[in-house]
Amino acid sequence: MAADAVLRDPLSSGGRSGYFRGTCPTMKCSLPVIRVIRHPGPGSNHPRGSILAMGNFDGLHRGHAELIGQVRDVARGEGRPAAVLTFEPHPRSVFLPGTEPFRLTPFRVKERELARLGVDLLFVQHFDRHFSEKTAEDFVAEVIVEAIGASRVVVGWDCTFGNRRRGTPDLLRAEGERHGFGVTVLEPIRGSDATVYSATHIRELLKAGKPREAAALLGRFWEIDGRVATGDRRGRTIGFPTANLGLDDYLQPAFGVYAVRVCGDGPDDPLAGHIVDGVANLGLRPTVGGLVPRLEAHLFDTDVDLYGRHLRVALVDFIRPERKFAGLDALKAQIAEDAARARIILAAAPALE
Repeated sequence: MAADAVLRDPLSSGGRSGYFRGTCPTMKCSLPVIRVIRHPGPGSNHPRGSILAMGNFDGLHRGHAELIGQVRDVARGEGRPAAVLTFEPHPRSVFLPGTEPFRLTPFRVKERELARLGVDLLFVQHFDRHFSEKTAEDFVAEVIVEAIGASRVVVGWDCTFGNRRRGTPDLLRAEGERHGFGVTVLEPIRGSDATVYSATHIRELLKAGKPREAAALLGRFWEIDGRVATGDRRGRTIGFPTANLGLDDYLQPAFGVYAVRVCGDGPDDPLAGHIVDGVANLGLRPTVGGLVPRLEAHLFDTDVDLYGRHLRVALVDFIRPERKFAGLDALKAQIAEDAARARIILAAAPALE
């Protein structure tokens, strides 16, 4: 049965980050512990002297994982905490509040994946217009030095920070010499085919209905994560009950039907640590006049009460675009065809581990 399959990573590069172990656990086990420090300040009670990665890290793709892996390895070698500084809400949503959702990894997912990467401390800096006016020099002095007390900061080559994005790796190096912390700047991290890992490119691939190509850059299948909401229960009446998840702050990928893998999350995991194959429609449901985009996932060979439970739905492959049908009978026939196609796709797709 699909629920008993071991989740393996078909996309693993064998990288040193230890990240590409997969999307869902196959059994209950103790998860890595990460300490979250919100709004860090001089009085924050946390270990000082951390090795610190700084950035938004939306998507936590292979490039991010390599950077954070280097932070972790240096920290372990020096007996210091491995730390990440990130910003909430995402600066883009502050500067462009009217734009459509774009996030690949909302904070809950980011926290979980950073813990999986071996990060000890996660500093969450509240970001608003007032904070954005802080100069790059003041940001270094007040946040990196006084609030966090980092001993070394690791950033990517294209890192910018501070008012008008004046903070650059060169400025950070100069400020590091002034304040007494080290700075490491990483060059672009590329795949074996010279691809530069980019959250922007991953978003483009998902919006184009190419989840496999996006997964190759992420190092895992992209997931939509959330609590199952009560729907209209129409799927149950036609033999295909679904678990319904809202998209909330998530990027809206191409609307259509996907082959998916589903697992639970948290202490109330309704799937008991198993991974279940399924088929899902993501979109507006034009046949029944839907107005708000949502994900409706039908789990194969599974009869479990999922309402109110937390699920993670991984998009494995795109089957077809969303379309309107003449009625429920035509919709039911198409869902049966989609489900059969999804079973074939998922049987051939290597699992993640």
